[in-house]
Amino acid sequence: MRQLNIVNRSRNWNFFLLSITLLLMSFCASAQENSPFNTGFEETIPSKVLAKNRKVWIHIPISNGGNKIKDRGRYPVIYLLDGSENFNTVVSITEHMAESSLCPPTIVVGIVQENRLAELTTGADKEFPGQVGMGNEFMSFIEKDLIPYINTNYPTTSYKTLIGHSVGGLTVINTFLHKPELFNAYVSLDGALWWDNQKVVKEARLILPNHNYKGKSLFMAMANRLERGVDTLSVLKDTSSSTSLIRSNLAFIKTLSKNNKSSLHFKSRFYKDDNHPSVRLIGEYDALRFVFDFYKLKVYDSELTNKDFKLDALLTSHFNNVSEKMGYLIKPDESLVNNFGYQMIATKQFKKAETLFKLNVVNYPESANCYDSLGDFYLATDNKTEAIKSFEKALSLTTIPETKEKLDRLLKERQK
Repeated sequence: MRQLNIVNRSRNWNFFLLSITLLLMSFCASAQENSPFNTGFEETIPSKVLAKNRKVWIHIPISNGGNKIKDRGRYPVIYLLDGSENFNTVVSITEHMAESSLCPPTIVVGIVQENRLAELTTGADKEFPGQVGMGNEFMSFIEKDLIPYINTNYPTTSYKTLIGHSVGGLTVINTFLHKPELFNAYVSLDGALWWDNQKVVKEARLILPNHNYKGKSLFMAMANRLERGVDTLSVLKDTSSSTSLIRSNLAFIKTLSKNNKSSLHFKSRFYKDDNHPSVRLIGEYDALRFVFDFYKLKVYDSELTNKDFKLDALLTSHFNNVSEKMGYLIKPDESLVNNFGYQMIATKQFKKAETLFKLNVVNYPESANCYDSLGDFYLATDNKTEAIKSFEKALSLTTIPETKEKLDRLLKERQK
């Protein structure tokens, strides 16, 4: 496997992406000692459908050490079209969101396109004579070759997201219409829905009324390519090719709005300050915030200081809801619970703190940090015997210099 550090083939994005990744590296350095941040690695996989090998770029969450180890957790997967263009941004976004408890840690699979116009379209378009899309074959490769390969070789869960920009966005919408069961969430960024005389828009009028999309999410971003004085309403009267992209997206959204019984979790957004290339970054972030809008736990400061507030009950209820949305069991996040535990110590709500730290130990029995934190609780409540046991358990799992210092200090005190 070839390691991918900070790589991006789109020159216009180099400086901006570099600044994002360096910012991410700064928190990774503090979170994981002696573990430099790599965006991921390249892997070549065989494809029976395409009868050739294909390259993909893969990122494993930092929380899993960036490797394939399956006994440390399993993760949802983002499948990213035009991976060589969009990989770094999506990796940085997912790591930031996971660190901020806005989404679960996520595997990112960037597909390196060989002939993007052929692979990400179906049929033909008069603007590209002689170019016949092989999009159906390409999606069959993703469904029958790529997804099974990733599931076999990496610590995945069943939750999958598909993201595409421009003709990649067209592929996302095509897949949403014809293979809605394949992914849980779909993200189209300024999708080229004008392709082949708006074929996908016309298909939507026939397909959408006959489907229920309960449990599915769709986010559509549209960039501003309008002339001065033109808005998203007046542009509908235009017939020029320069506005066909946004008009096609607006027509698709109108069809969606008529199908209000589909139970689809849907959002569209027009970015008046972004053009076709720049909408990718902000659109990716907003899309993932929308897709995982159920993941963030909202707790008010007044609740944290209220001694009668049942914080453990809120955590249980919230993550039960998250588990239902994701389709599998998700335990309360270790760092989130840990932080709440220390807040409870700071406000002298010791019973709550003990409940939280012990909850983490039950959920993450192989985490040295959980036992170290439990030891800190026992120190705060002057239970040195239990503190020693907790620190010893932590050190039996991982060497943590700070934990060893605390344990040595306690053992010396006991000898006096």
